Amino acid sequence: MRFRVHRLDVTASTNLDARRGAHGDVYVAREQTAGRGRLDHKWLSPPGVNLMMSAVLDVADMPPETVATFPLVAGLAVRNAAQRFAPRTPLTLKWPNDVLAGGRKLAGILCERNGDCVIAGIGVNVGQARFAPEIAARATSLALLRRADRAARTASAPYLADMPVDGVLNAVLEELSALYEMWRRDGFAAVHPQIAAVDFLKGKTVSVFQTDDDAQPLAGVCGGIAADGTLLVAGQSVYAGEAHVESAR
Repeated sequence: MRFRVHRLDVTASTNLDARRGAHGDVYVAREQTAGRGRLDHKWLSPPGVNLMMSAVLDVADMPPETVATFPLVAGLAVRNAAQRFAPRTPLTLKWPNDVLAGGRKLAGILCERNGDCVIAGIGVNVGQARFAPEIAARATSLALLRRADRAARTASAPYLADMPVDGVLNAVLEELSALYEMWRRDGFAAVHPQIAAVDFLKGKTVSVFQTDDDAQPLAGVCGGIAADGTLLVAGQSVYAGEAHVESAR
C-alpha cells in the first residue's frame, strides 16, 4: 500500500492529528508536547532524535475481535523494522504493545479506533543516548544497541550516525504495509506464528493488572499470546491489561 506522510515540527500528539486523516495517512513529528502511551502513560522524547508517528489504516467491515488484535500486528511490524538496525540483539514483543531489547523498552504502540479506521501510534527510541533516571534502567534505543555492538556494522546495517530517523520510518512503513495486508486478508491467525516466536512473556511468572470491565488482578506463569490475541496466564485468558514480570520461570 501507499502511504502519504505528513511532517510536523511540533504537535501535541500525532494520534490526535491522525484523527483528521484517512486510510494511508501517516503523521510524523519532530516533537510532541503531549505524547502518550497506553493507560495514559506519558511518552517523553527529546526533539528530533526519535521516531514519533501515527498511521491511519482502514478496518471497515472487520469483526471487533479481529480489530482488537491489531496492536500486536503493529508491534510485530515495529519489532521487525527495528531488528534490521540491531541485527545482533534479539528483539521481542511484550503483550500487548511494547518492543523490548534485553528486557528494556525500545518502542511502544498505542492503537485507537476512529470510525472505520484504526490509528496506530508508534514511538521508537532511535537516537536517544540518555534517559531520565526513573526509566534509565528500563529503556534503551537503537543508538545504544549499536554502540554496544560496534562490530555489527555491515553494508546492510550501518551505524545510526549515518542513518536518519527517516530510515527507521521507512522500515516501519514497509513492515506495517506487508503485515497489515496479510492480517486484513487472512486474519490474525496468519500473523500469530510470527508473534508467538518473539513472545517475551511466555514461560515467565507475571502479574497482570486487568483493565477489561471488572476483571481482577491475576498472577501466574504466562502461557504466551494465544491465537486470538489474548494473553494466557495461569490457564486464564487476559483480554486487556498490563503485565509485569515477577521472576523467570
